[in-house]
Amino acid sequence: MIIMINGAFGSGKTSAAEALQPLIPNSMIYDPEEIGYMLRKLLPENCREERECTDDFQDIDLWKILTVKTATEVKQKYNKHLIVPMTIYKEENFNYIYNGLKEIDQDIYHFCLTATEGTIYHRLAKRGDEFGGWQYQQAPKCVEAFKDEKFQTRIITDHLETREIIEIILKKMNRRGWNLIDDCDF
Repeated sequence: MIIMINGAFGSGKTSAAEALQPLIPNSMIYDPEEIGYMLRKLLPENCREERECTDDFQDIDLWKILTVKTATEVKQKYNKHLIVPMTIYKEENFNYIYNGLKEIDQDIYHFCLTATEGTIYHRLAKRGDEFGGWQYQQAPKCVEAFKDEKFQTRIITDHLETREIIEIILKKMNRRGWNLIDDCDF
């Protein structure tokens, strides 16, 4: 099984993934941001194609390719369920990664955590991100992009605690045949 937890920076993805992981037997968190950080170090801008020379490592073609290839290798080697927190709102990258992950494991769930710009800004400030910094700049793009139908199933997190987000995720998974919520102690 693969559980994608998508959403803007500050929507609660990482907190949700970390809280969910102990509740899913034989699971691990697989964070594609780590691949992006590696590529940024590995590929100086003068090595990249012109369209890859942005402030977003998701614009480096190799990022989406390695995200899927690494997930494939991790899944084959360790045979664990993957919980994948990521902000992925660009259609081409989303389609490539979602379809690639689905080839690895047909049992895939995609949850998109959404919130208003105001909530996102408040959460970014609370966690110490620099006001007006990169994550803040991404918020309007993410909020708008995540309105698209492809980003189902949406969970509006403005007034939810992490525990409540996890309960919603588990209930939706139970509807598709996983019997997890009865074993969980919130």
